[in-house]
Amino acid sequence: MERSSKIYVAGHTGLVGTAIVRKLKEKGYSNIVTRTHAELELLDYNAVINFFNSEKPDYVFLAAARVGGIMANNTYRAQFIFENLQIQNNIIHASYLNGVKKLLFLGSSCIYPREAPQPIKEEYLLTSPLEYTNEPYAIAKIAGIKMCESYNLQYGTNFISVMPTNLYGPNDNYDLAKSHVLPAIIRKMHLAKCLEQNNWKAIRNDLSVLPIDRVGGNAKEDEILEVLAKYGIQKSSGCEGKVIVTLWGSGKPMREFLHSSDMADACVFIMEKVNFSDLSRGMSEVRNTHVNIGTGKDISIAELAQLVRGIVGFNGEIVWDSTKPDGTYRKLLDVNKLHNLGWTHKIDLNQGIRMVYQGYINARL
Repeated sequence: MERSSKIYVAGHTGLVGTAIVRKLKEKGYSNIVTRTHAELELLDYNAVINFFNSEKPDYVFLAAARVGGIMANNTYRAQFIFENLQIQNNIIHASYLNGVKKLLFLGSSCIYPREAPQPIKEEYLLTSPLEYTNEPYAIAKIAGIKMCESYNLQYGTNFISVMPTNLYGPNDNYDLAKSHVLPAIIRKMHLAKCLEQNNWKAIRNDLSVLPIDRVGGNAKEDEILEVLAKYGIQKSSGCEGKVIVTLWGSGKPMREFLHSSDMADACVFIMEKVNFSDLSRGMSEVRNTHVNIGTGKDISIAELAQLVRGIVGFNGEIVWDSTKPDGTYRKLLDVNKLHNLGWTHKIDLNQGIRMVYQGYINARL
């Protein structure tokens, strides 16, 4: 990419999209095109085609998607498969029609089989059944990979797919009904600490920034306590009144986490230096050309909870609700392909969570 190239970042308001825009600007790219949801409905084929016909971007980062944690994936199954298929179909096809030089499609590590050997190599795709709770979302993302490969083979495009591990960072989603595991734990621990300290000003500030089930900072104390309890944050009934945080599952599953700044750095690196021909060279049957992006290190959810607890400063009790699903037991990505291409992550998990939590607090002062 040249510094003056026109670059469209689809999904620029999300966790990854904001990080990609930030990274591009840091590197001197000045011709960045974005559209909010109000300005461009990505589910609308004609609107997307008209946008591409008008703007004619040279490069596209496809970071737009409907995303969420286990609860959201399992609850909104139809929306997750329909909306993700529709968004990526519209943008990939419009990119082909308008001669986009290169497109980077962002998928997810949930594309891999539930019982995939660890660490997960790119070649394990479609070798056995998926995890049930996020199967619709995973199938949509697999379709995106295959669409990019197929367009490359039939039309000679240069569309690349990357599969990130679990991401976290600035502008994450802290909605307790829809968030991923790390932001959910951070917010729960923060609210629990405030409850522990009887810091109602901080609790109300938090709910004013992001209400929980429409309960905002001006709600009555009883209403706030009720909605906090619904999401597993409450004082025990004993005389000590210790605050308890209840988290989903057993805490045993292992997860890998990558800071969104590292993810953005990897995406820009691949867009600048890697082509589809580099990834498909020597293959008799072209498949699994996608690239895993991660750290190559994982941690149990229980260990993660203790790490967040220490960083936040919560002193209460953590309880695990084993009646709730764990999801896939382990999802550690093999990142040898990425390392061989010349990129490795820079931000370790402890440092990254400290950065994120400080940003979370600053937004609620």
